[in-house]
Amino acid sequence: MTNSPARIAIASGKGGTGKTTLATNLAAYIAEQEEVVLVDLDVEEPNSGLFFKGDLIHEESNFKMIPQWDEPKCTFCGLCQKVCNFHAVLQLGPTILVFPELCHSCYACSELCPTDALPMISKRTGKLSDFRINNLHFVESRLDVGEEQAVPTISKTKQYSNENYAHLRIEIYDCPPGTSCPVIEATKNADFVILITEPTPFGLHDLTLAIETMRTLKKPMGVVVNRYGIGNDAVIDYCQKENITILAKIPNSRRIAELYSSGKLIYQEIPEVKELLSNILDYCLKASKGDIE
Repeated sequence: MTNSPARIAIASGKGGTGKTTLATNLAAYIAEQEEVVLVDLDVEEPNSGLFFKGDLIHEESNFKMIPQWDEPKCTFCGLCQKVCNFHAVLQLGPTILVFPELCHSCYACSELCPTDALPMISKRTGKLSDFRINNLHFVESRLDVGEEQAVPTISKTKQYSNENYAHLRIEIYDCPPGTSCPVIEATKNADFVILITEPTPFGLHDLTLAIETMRTLKKPMGVVVNRYGIGNDAVIDYCQKENITILAKIPNSRRIAELYSSGKLIYQEIPEVKELLSNILDYCLKASKGDIE
């Protein structure tokens, strides 16, 4: 029986802290030694692909299921509107309105309709792409403009990766920012979560929310402090107080910012960062196996 990969999710309480920087550099570093898959789950704004130029090996559309009103079958009993928790189905006189943007594909209206007047149909929500760059497999999904629900697309993207790359030892998730439903979906099957933050009041505030979320999900985690040297030591003090491991401190550096802004990988030109990645990976793999409390 094939063991599942060690799934390492990189998340943050807020945007702009360096998730994609860490995810892309960590994945590329691992790819120097073995095959690895990087999955960009920030489907509203996937940016990991900016750092890689690979061969497209697969592409497919993402869909979600929504009800379609079959007027001749409808008896206007009003049950569909009653059972929809998301107000995606509305009865206005002799008309049933369906709002696809609000639909969560729960099938309640369709399954409970006594006359089968709301069959489910597929609606495109975006596109999934799979690239290959030597040992690095890169999977991303991108929502179409106007689509608002990230969770179904994140779920589909993880399913694709799990079905196609279960034979690999390591799977990296570049997660969306924040602590809402997309983050829950992106991290719920992770073996270890890296929370990346910055040493500022905003960084600390949102880090505390992210830590609370991961504790609720019962996820082992550690913190990477990016742009270390700005702000103050409040993040460090908080992590020590809460007994949360600080995996690395990436220095605040103009050179790092220049490399990132140019779409280049940092560790290839800054040895200190490469050493930090090695330490982060070693800790994550041990923690994902339960070797670290």
